[in-house]
Formats: sequence, C-alpha cells, structure tokens
Amino acid sequence: MENKNVTIILVHGAWGDGSHWRHVIENLHSEGYKVRSVQNPLTSMDEDIQKTKDLIDLQEGKVLLVGHSYGGAVISGAGNHDKVVGLVYIAAFAPDKGESLGGIFGRREQPAGGANIVPDEKGFLWIKYDKFHESFAQDLNPEDSVVMSLSQKPIHGSIFAAEAGEPAWKTKPSWYQVSDNDRMIPPATEKEMAERMNAKKIIHLDASHASLATHPKEITELIKEAVEAVS
Repeated sequence: MENKNVTIILVHGAWGDGSHWRHVIENLHSEGYKVRSVQNPLTSMDEDIQKTKDLIDLQEGKVLLVGHSYGGAVISGAGNHDKVVGLVYIAAFAPDKGESLGGIFGRREQPAGGANIVPDEKGFLWIKYDKFHESFAQDLNPEDSVVMSLSQKPIHGSIFAAEAGEPAWKTKPSWYQVSDNDRMIPPATEKEMAERMNAKKIIHLDASHASLATHPKEITELIKEAVEAVS
C-alpha cells in the first residue's frame, strides 16, 4: 500500500547509524512509503533529540517516528513535535520523565552483552569488536555482524545518566516490538516499558537486540500497521 501522507523517520540506537535500518528501508521504499533515516551523533541525548527534530522539520505533513534501542529514548523526546502522530519502538528504551537509561538498566541483573561494553578515554562506550556478534546480533549472519561490529558508532557514557523529559508516548499512539532473546536490554524490561506506555500493539520476536536487521519483514509490517492507524 502506497502512502505519501505520512513520512516514516527511522532513528538508530547506540553502536550504529542509519544504515542499521537498511533492510527495513528497502522494504518500505519498494512499497511506496516515504522513509528517512536520521544520523544522530550519539554525543548527548539533547543533541540526538534535536538532530531528529531537525529532520522532522524538513518533512511535509505527518511524521511517524520509529526508534531502535537507545533510539526509543530519542523518539520519546522528539515525538513531542507537532508533526509527530505516532511512535514505534523496536527493542527500545521508553523512559518516563525523570528516568535515566542507567536507572532502567539497574532494575534487573545486567544483561549478558553489558559485560562486553568498554569505555575509551573520552568517555565513549564501545562493544568489544570480538564480542559484538554474541552481544548485539547473535542471530545475524556472521558477515553482516562483522560489518556492524567494525563500523560501530560509540555512544557517550553520559547519555545513560541523563534524565528524560516528558515522553511523547503518554499522549501519542505507540507500538512496541519485544526481542525475546535480547542480550543488551532485558526482554522483561522491554515488556515492562511496552505495557507501561499502553502500546496499541505489542509483538514478540524470537530475536536478538538487532531485530531490525534479522527480522526486517516483521518490523516492516508493524511500521505499516502504525502508518495505517495514523493516516
């Protein structure tokens, strides 16, 4: 179904960039959807939210935001923009006002992938190159996983201490995908956030944290369903 009335903006998370959405972009574009993928600096939550708002400003008409991982925190803030009509969370953070990502992590035992995150001297966090596959994308083919690992974009550690503002999911319709084999964010935490936001639909995938790369068909269908609902 072609839909030109809603622009879909994809928001990447930590350790990646807009190309993490490659297969989802291909699927949506081939079906006639207007889609854009933001490139956030991952230097501070405020800067990432502003960068996303800048891209929203450039669009005509309605915007649907889709966030993966840390990108969920970004769309929760940027989603208060007047043009935004809905939010889709892909194995993503959805903090409430005053919450930090670190605080959300602290509710449960550290997921397996957390042990493989290391800081550099400037405060940016990296996933160990040789541990990326098992931590972030254990169900992705090794070739694509190597590319993700070696091209990873670090996130500044201060972001995990930043307190979130008023989230858009409190006032705008939302959808959520839980990755049941996630080793970066505990699946139980994802489910908890999805239920708290009263998501219109919650889907579970037998997937790693990189569900956007390993299950693009299912992610695309969820996005299309959201577009139809807000059109």
